[in-house]
Amino acid sequence: MHDRPGKTLALSPSRRIIADLVHFAKKMPTVPVERVMNVAPLCDARNRLAVRPSWCAIFTKAYAFVAAQRPVLRRAYLPFPWPRLYEHPINIASVAIEREYQGEHCVFFAHLRSPEQQNLEQLDAHLRRFKEEPVESIGLFRRALTVGRLPLPLRRLLWWIGLNSSGFKRARRMGTFGVSVYSSLGAESLHPLSPLTTTLNYGVIQPDGLVRVRLIYDHRVMDGADVARALAEMERVLHSQILAELRQAVRPLREAG
Repeated sequence: MHDRPGKTLALSPSRRIIADLVHFAKKMPTVPVERVMNVAPLCDARNRLAVRPSWCAIFTKAYAFVAAQRPVLRRAYLPFPWPRLYEHPINIASVAIEREYQGEHCVFFAHLRSPEQQNLEQLDAHLRRFKEEPVESIGLFRRALTVGRLPLPLRRLLWWIGLNSSGFKRARRMGTFGVSVYSSLGAESLHPLSPLTTTLNYGVIQPDGLVRVRLIYDHRVMDGADVARALAEMERVLHSQILAELRQAVRPLREAG
């Protein structure tokens, strides 16, 4: 008995988005750097809250604090018309969001402007909106799907222009750093691909509070020592500013009780 042939499936607009992203990400000399962090005190403070902020909001805000103080983390390499670096004045986090759209699990990218200047409740509200509101009602998602429906040569041209022609437009359209995690599903990526200068990634938080936190960085923009120092500073921020905010949120809950 002969095996039956399979079937050919056309790429959906969302699959085209990821194919284009990977096409350009593969051209970048990216390197992952990892630091094991202890977030046990944050776990304790977070567990005391009636409404718990997501770990995505917590880690994104902590890294944004560091990037606000370290300009190198807000830079991008631009090769055209001559090789140079562009430094954006603020953080724009580009967070990967999984949505179901037209019967398919798709990945879109939500933008958070200056996350370090927002409280965790606000960041969570923004992330929930990107996760729950209809895909067509979110401008970023709608524009991505519009580009995804274009022919391949035109899509690649628009991506190339967006990444290489203007540092200001690149930051506005793509973000200054990425966040890509799926540790809530019990798994982690060792080297996520992204066309951005740095991408934040963290694994599953262990019962003792230890977690592996990674930064994948563009070696044309910075060196490994810069990233190692940034991760150390990020852990300090988690144990200072972020922990203080979580503990402050516990007090009104106790007083209300």
